[in-house]
Amino acid sequence: MCEEGPAPQHGNLNQLGDDSPVVRAGVAELRHRVEADNHHHWPLALSDAFLLRFLRARDFDQDLTWKLFKNYHKWRAECPEISADLRPSSILNLLRAGYHGVLRARDPSGSKVLVYRIAQWDPKMFTAFEVFRVSLITSELIVREVETQRNGVKAIFDLQGWRFAHAFQITPAVAKRIAAVLTDSFPLKVRGIHLINEPLFFHPVFALIKPFLPEKIKERVHMHGSNHAQSLQQHFPASILPKEYGGKEVSIEDISEEWTDFIMQSADYLQSISLVA
Repeated sequence: MCEEGPAPQHGNLNQLGDDSPVVRAGVAELRHRVEADNHHHWPLALSDAFLLRFLRARDFDQDLTWKLFKNYHKWRAECPEISADLRPSSILNLLRAGYHGVLRARDPSGSKVLVYRIAQWDPKMFTAFEVFRVSLITSELIVREVETQRNGVKAIFDLQGWRFAHAFQITPAVAKRIAAVLTDSFPLKVRGIHLINEPLFFHPVFALIKPFLPEKIKERVHMHGSNHAQSLQQHFPASILPKEYGGKEVSIEDISEEWTDFIMQSADYLQSISLVA
């Protein structure tokens, strides 16, 4: 995921359709740059739709898009423990534990809203790399949606159940890799990061990650504490939030189960973008 690029010079290009002459010209220019580069190997199929997600993430600024494109491939190559095997079977038990879900409805700005529940992550069973792979898998699925390319994502991290065993897994090296994806290594705009039920001893871990984040992302981090129902609804309408968080939607358990089913149904696609046989 990544921070936003600068505003485009000629209107909002992100709202143009895939068949727009301006969009097609942008894709053609990026493709020329990719194919002219003899110093890198691109293991994934370079379809127009694939290239377009990078252009939208950087508001069609070609230089920033090219940097993001290279960073994405560099990050995936350098972090095989997270990104090589994106098959759902690699993190199935973590999904079935209800660690992660995606809300049924977008927020009013059109952002996709992701929820992570730390209490469902057993650090004796799952490493931080496996936990992070869940986020990467979801990101790879939702970045295919044009509306998500345009309007980005917001994440709610429920830190109830955070223990020292979790903290020990977030080493400086892991923190740096997490920050890389949040800033300039994945073609999704991060519109907000919301922490709820965060204990005091979570703050040192966040302090590890924070120096690697650009100011724009830091400004989008919101800590809501344990009395979060009212403050969370200043950012998300109750109509889209699960009932556990003061909302009117179905339970987070149901939402997690629905998203797990969707990931499992996407197994063939996820296999196709894995870097392992």
